[in-house]
Parts: sequence; structure tokens; C-alpha cells
Amino acid sequence: MKHGSSSSPAQGHSQFKSVKEVEAHAKARMEKVLADLTHAMASVRTGRANIGLLEGIRVDYYGTPTPLNQLANLHVPEPALITIQPWDTSQIGPIEKAIRNSDLGLNPMNDGKIIRVPIPPLTQERRKELVKHLHSVAEEHRIALRNIRRDANEAVKKMSKEKLISEDDERRAHEEIQKLTDAEIAKVDAAAKAKEKEILAV
Repeated sequence: MKHGSSSSPAQGHSQFKSVKEVEAHAKARMEKVLADLTHAMASVRTGRANIGLLEGIRVDYYGTPTPLNQLANLHVPEPALITIQPWDTSQIGPIEKAIRNSDLGLNPMNDGKIIRVPIPPLTQERRKELVKHLHSVAEEHRIALRNIRRDANEAVKKMSKEKLISEDDERRAHEEIQKLTDAEIAKVDAAAKAKEKEILAV
């Protein structure tokens, strides 16, 4: 996760003019974390076909690793099948190879024009592995949110030290930042729970 690093300068004057600015900055950073989570969860396999599954696939297109969706049309014609129609049929080989070499455990087949990727049912063992992976992805994003909370709280403390805000303002700001963090962490929990249900659904 790249969102966790502290970005507030440690020395010099506060970079924020008001508590509202600190809160808005924290909220914007937290929303980025949530967007990143949505993206990360889309590529976690469930028992159903889903184009998001192939989002991380890069195809060697004349020596350049290129996202699959820039080389082909992807469709889900039925719950356990993804079809890939390359715009340039000479790319069928490289596309199949990229899918086979991924850790998705998929076995593409083609008829010279279209690649069919059957989505095999998940074994119990694989479901458990995926849930474990999902939990670590969710936890990474929770940690990122807590790091943003820490940065925001430090910014508020600094403003209070510099007498830009009163002690009451500082206390209120810490409460608001905590509320914001709790709300965003609740979103992570809800998203992880919904995804886990999808993975475990037979």
C-alpha cells in the first residue's frame, strides 16, 4: 500500500490553515485508499466469471507489457465463462500465455478468433486461501487508514501548539478525525465481508 506513508512535514509551520483543511485532506486520502481497495478486491477470484478477474493481466505486446483490456474485448456470456476477442488475432498466443502464467489457475482455449476462459469451480482449499488473502488485503488498507488518521492528528496537534486553534478545537478535531476513520474502516469491513460471501458462495 502506498497510501500509508506520512506526508506531513515534520518541521516548519503547519501546512494547513484550518482544522477543516486537515479533515478534508485526510478524507481525500482515505477515499483513495477505499478506491484502491475496490480495485484490489476486483482481482480476487470468486466462483463466478468476472472481467475484473483479468484486470491484472499484462500481455507482452511486441515487447511492451500491455493491459489485456487494451488488446481485446472481454465478455462474460455465462456465469462460468469469460470470452476474449483480440482485435489483432496474432495476439492470441501471447494473451493465452499471459493468462496461463498468472496465478489465477485458469486454462484458456481458442478457436483461432476467440479465447474462451472457463472459470472452474473453487475447491474448499482454494476458497480458504482466497479468504485469507482477502483478509490481508483488507488489513493493509485498514493500516493505511490508521496512518492517515495519525498524520491528521499530528497536523492538528501542531496547529494547537502554534496557537492557531484552541484546545477545544483540537479536541473536537481529534473526535471528527476518529469518526471519519471509523466510518472508512467500517466501509473496508463491509466490502471485505461482501467479497468473502462471494468467495464462499457455492
